[in-house]
Amino acid sequence: MEIDSEVSISLEQDAAAVRNAVAAARTGLVERELIAELVALCAVAGEHLLVIGAPGTAKSEAVRRVAGSYFEYLLGRFTEPNEVFGPVDLRRLRDGVVEIETTGMLPEADVAFLDEVFLGSTAILNTLLGILNERVFRRGRTAVASPLRVCVGAANTLPDDPALAAFADRFLARLFVEPVPDARLEELLEAGWRLPHVVREEPANLMDAVDRLATAARRCQMSSVQPLIGTAIRRLRAAGIHLSDRRAVRVQRLVAAAAVLDGRCFASAADLWVLPLIVPTADTQAAAREVLVDLVEKAGNHSLAYAAEEFSRGAQARAGRLAETGRALLNELDDTPPDRDLRLRVEATLREIDAWFATTDLTEPLRSVRASLAAAVSV
Repeated sequence: MEIDSEVSISLEQDAAAVRNAVAAARTGLVERELIAELVALCAVAGEHLLVIGAPGTAKSEAVRRVAGSYFEYLLGRFTEPNEVFGPVDLRRLRDGVVEIETTGMLPEADVAFLDEVFLGSTAILNTLLGILNERVFRRGRTAVASPLRVCVGAANTLPDDPALAAFADRFLARLFVEPVPDARLEELLEAGWRLPHVVREEPANLMDAVDRLATAARRCQMSSVQPLIGTAIRRLRAAGIHLSDRRAVRVQRLVAAAAVLDGRCFASAADLWVLPLIVPTADTQAAAREVLVDLVEKAGNHSLAYAAEEFSRGAQARAGRLAETGRALLNELDDTPPDRDLRLRVEATLREIDAWFATTDLTEPLRSVRASLAAAVSV
């Protein structure tokens, strides 16, 4: 029992480290909180994320903020493999040996972001497959173990080419993003104006915490949710949403990662909000939420509050996200007297709480947060 207690404490500490890093990364991102949270989820799961959205929607900025050793590249039809994986080592080439100098390139990155990923050549995509699947880079006599935790591929649309669709299937999680809605344009303008002047530091040992959580996720107790996952896959297939056996099996990695990021070594119904993530298109993801509504209604996650709410659309997840937002505002209120901007954000959060929940329906954490926020703005 003592060992279990120590494991739980260590797990919560690592989850808190990632939670704090994600919270810092979300700061100033308007309608892009999901990207930062899903990068963390996929890094712990050891899976990859595909983000589909129009150019100029802050996809790379959101990924960059949660990265350790980071590699980013915009692929094109004429991009050469050495631009992504590294050039041939000319000193070794003189001896007749083809080796690749990978320093600072994708094979040595913790997190990679590849924009317009489907425009890569066959040579690039085939080499990339080895890294995505096996975490090994092979070219010539070079065979390098890659520390890559997560690769984020971005594109404007999903590919029509069946060969590219097979490559896209290696990205287990999918997120579809839209431009920031008109109602939040002023917030976007203000955040964008401040962005170049914001200095952020990577939290110390963040990747170590991610790796420990990844190890915990591989040992996560899944027996209680496997019947629910089976039910979900059958429902999705019955609704005409095709999922390969590989995706059905690997979604368990996302479920386990969600559990450990919530500070638990066992999965529960609260973690099933990840299920719509593996559905291939925006339309079928929306359909999946409807099909699975009763299975994901108890969803929630302390570390990934925005994602849990978005993919479950459940009251419990919404209460968790609003409580998390309120606690962040209270931390700001402790650090500085409330200026007009901070007061407006507090009032907006109070309005959202009251719009979604009757007083009698408030969870205890949300009730406490609401009372503190109300007291702060009444001064």
